[in-house]
Amino acid sequence: MKSIASAPGKVILFGEHFMVYGAKAILCSIDKRIKVTSQVIDERKIKIKSDLGNVEVDVDSSSNNSINLMKPFVYLATRTLKKFKKNGGIEINIESDIPSGIGLGSSSASCVAAAASITGLFEKLPKEDILKLAIEAERTIFKNTSGADCTVCTFGGLAEYDIKNGFKKINSKVDFNLVIANSKQSHHTSEVVEKVKKFKDNNKELFTSLYSQESELIQNALLALEKNDLSTIGSLMSKNQILLEQIGVSTDRLDLLLKEAKKTSFGAKITGAGGGGCIIALVDKSNIEQTLTNLKNHDDVFSSKIDYRGLLDTF
Repeated sequence: MKSIASAPGKVILFGEHFMVYGAKAILCSIDKRIKVTSQVIDERKIKIKSDLGNVEVDVDSSSNNSINLMKPFVYLATRTLKKFKKNGGIEINIESDIPSGIGLGSSSASCVAAAASITGLFEKLPKEDILKLAIEAERTIFKNTSGADCTVCTFGGLAEYDIKNGFKKINSKVDFNLVIANSKQSHHTSEVVEKVKKFKDNNKELFTSLYSQESELIQNALLALEKNDLSTIGSLMSKNQILLEQIGVSTDRLDLLLKEAKKTSFGAKITGAGGGGCIIALVDKSNIEQTLTNLKNHDDVFSSKIDYRGLLDTF
C-alpha cells in the first residue's frame, strides 16, 4: 500500500524580519507543490529518494548526524514505526515543484506532506495533528522555526501571523497572480537574521521607526486584501521593500530584478530572509505577460497563484 500527500509552498507578502520582533506577517500559499509517497518495506530501513539525493539509514541507528536535510523524514518515519510497533521500514519518495533554499517554503511543505504521507500508512489524522508533527519534524533542522510556514502550507490560502497571537486565517478570496524570480544568490537565513539583529542593536531609534511603519503598512494591507484592491496591495509591497532595504537585506541582484518587475507589475518586493532568494511581483491578467517578459532574461522566472487547498492526501 502507498500513502500519498502533497502540500503547497508559500511566500511572505509582508512582514519578514519585523515579525521576529513582534510585528504581524502576511503569508500566502502558492500553487507549487511537494508530493511525498510512502510505503512500508520489509527491511528495517528508512529509504529516502529526492531531488536533493538519496539516503538510506537503519531504523535503529537513525540518529546519524550526516543525514542533514533528511532529518525531518527520518524523524517522522522512526516515530511512526515506533508508535505502531512495526518491525519493518519505510520508503519515502519526495517530488518537488519548488526549488530548495530560495524562500518558497520547500522545507515546510516537505514536512507537512511527509507527516501526512507517513502517518497515513497507518491512520488518517486531522490537519491540526499533521501540523504539530510537521513542526516537530522541521525543528530537527531549524530549531527556532515559528511554525508559521508549516501552518499556511497545511491550511492553504492567506494568513496573518505574529508571535503573540499565532496564526489567523485571512478569509478574503482575493484574486491575483505572482511573478516569482529567483536571484540564484545563495543565502543562509540564520546569517541574515543575525545581520538584522545587529542592525537593530546599533540603530535602535531607526529600527523602532521602521517597525512602526511596517505595522501600519500591514494593517493597511489587510484592509486592501479584503477589498481585492490590487493597486494598493502592490503599492504597499513596494513600500515594504523600501523598509527591507533600509535594514540591509536586499542585494544588487535583487534590486535589479525588482526594478524590472516594477515596470509593469502593481508592486514588488523580496520574499523571505533576503540576501538572495526570490522576489515576488503582484500581477493579474492585465500585466502578467508583460512582467514575465520583462524578466525573461533571467532563467528561473515563473508565475503562481494562491493555493486555497492546502494539504491534500490520498491513502
